[in-house]
Amino acid sequence: MTDVALLGTGIMGAAMARNLLKDGHRVTVWNRTRSRAEPLGADGATVAGSPAEAVEGAGVVITMLSDGEAVLSTMAEAAPGLRRGQIWAQASTVGVASLRRLSGFAAERGLVFVDAPVQGTRQPAEQGQLVILAAGPEDVRPALEPVFGAVGKKTLWLDADGAGGAATRLKLAAVSYGISMTTIIAESLALTKGLGLDPALFGEVVTGGPMDSPYLQAKMKAILAGDFSTSFAVRNAEKDTRLIHEAAEAGKVRVDLNDAAGDRFRRALEQGHGDEDLAATYHASFPG
Repeated sequence: MTDVALLGTGIMGAAMARNLLKDGHRVTVWNRTRSRAEPLGADGATVAGSPAEAVEGAGVVITMLSDGEAVLSTMAEAAPGLRRGQIWAQASTVGVASLRRLSGFAAERGLVFVDAPVQGTRQPAEQGQLVILAAGPEDVRPALEPVFGAVGKKTLWLDADGAGGAATRLKLAAVSYGISMTTIIAESLALTKGLGLDPALFGEVVTGGPMDSPYLQAKMKAILAGDFSTSFAVRNAEKDTRLIHEAAEAGKVRVDLNDAAGDRFRRALEQGHGDEDLAATYHASFPG
């Protein structure tokens, strides 16, 4: 049993908290909008009134927030409750530049920084089937094993240096795949419709063939049903395309599909689909 402080109880954070509780860990949660954290109290979590209150006494601190700025400001608020040697597993998708600032914050306060973004969306988070991409000192891995095991099906340790950003860089490559795949599916269905055909016919062409996949089926089904219930929001996907572009530019790599996807997400945002699932990029193919 581990005392875990989980900062950020959105779609992913709330699911992670529930799985930690189911696995027997003591969990304290905090969210800037408290009403989003309060339902976890019924599951056995302690709902803290501030980040500092949440992290006090925790063996492991997990941040699961929207971006690097949100993580940094939250940890700054948590500073009075932090202690030297505390393990901080930073699970948000923050990008390479923000990671440097976060690891620097950890070093200044004597925290053990673990770069630990998670791969997966709502359903795998709820099922405890996330993939944790991790980089951090070997001596803290035994302490994190039961925590990561409660929320994920696999932990891929990449490096002993959390500040090096290996896990964050791999997460950007993985999320780029999901973003590009969703965009391709949405655009193909939109093109089918725009050419005067039933978009469901596209599914009849690809289903059961070499281009088929469970992911294609899930996103295609959602788009055809007009069900854009959020698993991974358009606004978060758009943010990630910018992080991917920045990282790729630093690595001297062109990411044309990612950049085109970013343009589509920005159109979807302008059309009012920001809080819908990223499959709502389908709408970006048509006039607003």
